[in-house]
Amino acid sequence: MDDTAKYLIHAAITTDGIVERSDVVGAIFGQTEGLLGDELDLRDLQQASKVGRIDVEIESEGGQSFGHVTIATSLDRVETSILAASLETITRVGPCRSEVRVTDIEDVREAKRREVVERAKELLAESFSESIMTSTEILDEVRESVRVEDITEYEGLPAGPNVVDSDAIVVVEGRSDVLTLLKYGIKNAIAVEGTNVPDAVADLTQHRTVTAFLDGDRGGELILRELVQVGNVDYVAFAPSAKSVEDLDRTAVMSALRDKVPYETFATGSEDGADAVIDALSGGDAAESEPTDGDAADTEPTADGDTESDHAGDSGSETDDASAPTVAETDGAGSVVTSDAEGRTVPTVASDSVDETDAERGSEEDADADTDTDADAGEPDADTTDAPAGAADGERAVGADEEVGTLRGVARDVIAAETDQACLTDDAFRVVTSGPAGEAFDLLKDAEQPPYAVFVDGEVTQRLLDVAAQRGTEHVVGRSLGEFVKRPVSVRIRTAEQLLGARPAGE
Repeated sequence: MDDTAKYLIHAAITTDGIVERSDVVGAIFGQTEGLLGDELDLRDLQQASKVGRIDVEIESEGGQSFGHVTIATSLDRVETSILAASLETITRVGPCRSEVRVTDIEDVREAKRREVVERAKELLAESFSESIMTSTEILDEVRESVRVEDITEYEGLPAGPNVVDSDAIVVVEGRSDVLTLLKYGIKNAIAVEGTNVPDAVADLTQHRTVTAFLDGDRGGELILRELVQVGNVDYVAFAPSAKSVEDLDRTAVMSALRDKVPYETFATGSEDGADAVIDALSGGDAAESEPTDGDAADTEPTADGDTESDHAGDSGSETDDASAPTVAETDGAGSVVTSDAEGRTVPTVASDSVDETDAERGSEEDADADTDTDADAGEPDADTTDAPAGAADGERAVGADEEVGTLRGVARDVIAAETDQACLTDDAFRVVTSGPAGEAFDLLKDAEQPPYAVFVDGEVTQRLLDVAAQRGTEHVVGRSLGEFVKRPVSVRIRTAEQLLGARPAGE
């Protein structure tokens, strides 16, 4: 009955004589029998397990007896109250006068509720104090587990999962730097684990496009100096001064990689080149190592982080044919440097280089470069440096509006003219084959000889870019660029607006 009891009736009993427990129980059954009818008869309720046993505690003192009666019941509130009130009708216990008074009706469920609440408070304070996680903490923990699963090893060195297969790698200092780059989606990083560059990293740099992304402290400078001695470095990027790569957020990491510097722009020797790069990136005095205005334009980083530099061979071949009263030579970055009669150094650009650098410099730099070259050196415009030597004897040089066999000239004829065509050219920019712009992919895929350049009066797609890289095409020019998942490092991608938009309005 204790398990199913809802209420407990508490009553106090007093008698004028000495009585025992059995006397009190007998009086309760005897004097309430038939009082409340058959449905509330105490004996019937006990047999139906609706009323529990009657507990009596009785003591005698000074010729009187005092006691306490407790009755458990599973009846509802109304029936329990009626049953409790019936106890107060008892006036005699055995031969003695008596008085019964109900002191309380206790709700057993309320007591259990209080116990539940108190225990719940204890459990809440003890069990959840160290295990509550916010949404941010849950997300961070899941991301961390993914990053740890992604990190691999290359020859025992911490590396991203794409280091083995990627054609470009990012060399960083430690494991934490690799994890940071993995967090931001860069999966081709490898750590040197100290200033002593391992042989595995040195060998790997011989076959990859290498970007050294190092801490902005003394340790980063030491790693760069050793790395350029034992391996090949194509680009260099540093974290801000006194900061580590692992401390950077996503914006700072991407900004540093976009601003990477081509190492060969500064390199005149292993140590000298490293010092020049360090001075340039740290904002020090690197006047002797900094490139000229033309060089800076030639090495401007593109939107996807790859730095484009013109081929020195192209610049050198064009300057051999130029007929100008100046001495021309090429510097280490592939730009042409001329000296006038007074010995002043005047930067200029060879014909083929104009096609490539115009898109990167912008209209204002082109206009300034042409003006400075004409004013200081008195030599022809860069677009006319391809003119034969006979031009000085009265033969008319090829003008800007008559560009033939150049990257810009073909772009103007195919794209600016809105021909809705696609053209494949050789390295002299002679049209090998052409067709509708919508069939550019098939034209390139089915070409007998891999073309040097592809011109499309339409959008350059990832599909076209992939087949261009497979066929060994070096230039792809289109009216617009689509969304690219991956840009091959072997293919230069530009729009006609980048090539032609920089030309003066009169041309």
